Amino acid sequence: MGELETCRGLNQDLGLVRASDTRWRSHYKSFGNFILLFDSTIDVLDTLVEDARTLNERAKVSGYLRSCQMFEVAFMLRLMKDILGITYDLNISLQKKEQNIANAMILVEVAKRKLQMLRVDGWNPLKDKVSTFCIKHDIRIPNFDEPYANSGRSRHKVVDHTTLHHYRVDIFYKIIDRQLQELDDRFNEGTNDLFHGVACLNPVSFIF
Repeated sequence: MGELETCRGLNQDLGLVRASDTRWRSHYKSFGNFILLFDSTIDVLDTLVEDARTLNERAKVSGYLRSCQMFEVAFMLRLMKDILGITYDLNISLQKKEQNIANAMILVEVAKRKLQMLRVDGWNPLKDKVSTFCIKHDIRIPNFDEPYANSGRSRHKVVDHTTLHHYRVDIFYKIIDRQLQELDDRFNEGTNDLFHGVACLNPVSFIF
């Protein structure tokens, strides 16, 4: 389609690689690649549905296809890409063999501030990006003022919150808060003091 620059080996980074369980960078690349290759992924799933050899295989692939075309999946793709994009530089820094500890601690604080800013000011920009993505890929956008309809909820249970509340409070705020909590747990005050103490023993780690 002319959207990718081509040469030998250039687009290998766009593969839907298996994400590492412990590396934020791996997940960040996986989310980004899935967004870039979304149309191609849908086309492949369509083909697999048509070419399925058994009813069970067709049902399984059809389920994957329906899931990919849900608003919630599009929302999570964009949200997680934004969140992990904030911690990407920190992740790269922490994986270096020769680490500048003082610089790493600065990146931790920068990541925390950016996550807080995303929490305060990031909802509307995120919703706009998700809506644009959904329009481009023919994904139905829900009415945020309507009661949230959970496909897994019993019909006899009363829905007590709107779709807006579900996506903004139960997902957007909650995931950002969990990411902030993870950073606080890994780099708490005691750990930061220890790292700064170690950095003082190494003149190379000083930042002037």
